[in-house]
Amino acid sequence: MRISRRTIVAFVLGAGALAAPALAFDGAPVSPKDATIPVVTTLPGAAGKVRNVPPAALPQETSLSALQYAAEGGHPIAQWKLGRMYANGDGVAQDDVRAFEYFSRIANAHAEDSPSAPQAQVVANAFVALGRYYLAGIPNSKIKADPDRAREMFSYAASYFGNADAQYDLARLYLKTPDASREDFRYGARWLGLAAQKGQHEAQALLGQMLFNGDRLPRQAARGLMWLTLARDSAGTDEVWIKESYNRAFSKASDDDRAMCLQMLEQWVQGRRE
Repeated sequence: MRISRRTIVAFVLGAGALAAPALAFDGAPVSPKDATIPVVTTLPGAAGKVRNVPPAALPQETSLSALQYAAEGGHPIAQWKLGRMYANGDGVAQDDVRAFEYFSRIANAHAEDSPSAPQAQVVANAFVALGRYYLAGIPNSKIKADPDRAREMFSYAASYFGNADAQYDLARLYLKTPDASREDFRYGARWLGLAAQKGQHEAQALLGQMLFNGDRLPRQAARGLMWLTLARDSAGTDEVWIKESYNRAFSKASDDDRAMCLQMLEQWVQGRRE
């Protein structure tokens, strides 16, 4: 996240990135079922469990054959890179089933690794990738849509590894369930807040929308605007919904809301420096 004094000046001119002090969310798991997700040991369609080999760093430029060799030896970073290549069709024929298998190998072999281990981020990302596959399923394969299984994947990565993407995806499941209870909404809002505080810009945008519009949360226009503008600063060129949400909020915000946002941004910048 690149936030500087220049950002503050840009906001004054109407086109910057805003943030705010953390909301009242703590870092503890907020649902018993999130805190007690069992370790994943088997996954449908996954390859067999591989040896747990300490992950030495791979060079930036690694040939496909070298990646495959390292992956077969149990190297989680190699498995992650190959999984992403097959998921995106990057240098290989696009194949979601093969991507799923590589991500499953990582989850099976490294689910109990320490959250502070060098490969922890890769392991958490593998759980997130598996969760997203379970949300929609993979056409013409044995991997069918299974929202409950997706929630398990997100919950484990969110609770055990503290992964911000998993926290955002888990929040969306809680918030967008048609028959969501008040308790589900509370869990979702707290996971959303945790992800936003960590800089997950999609979580910042969604939280900003909810706060600015008073959508199932007490309306806090200035705070909602701050999250939306921070999200806008990090959004990719294809994330039009974030930019449009920011523009709508900025145009509707009062001068007082904008001034309060600027104060929040200054506090955020100061907090990042400390």
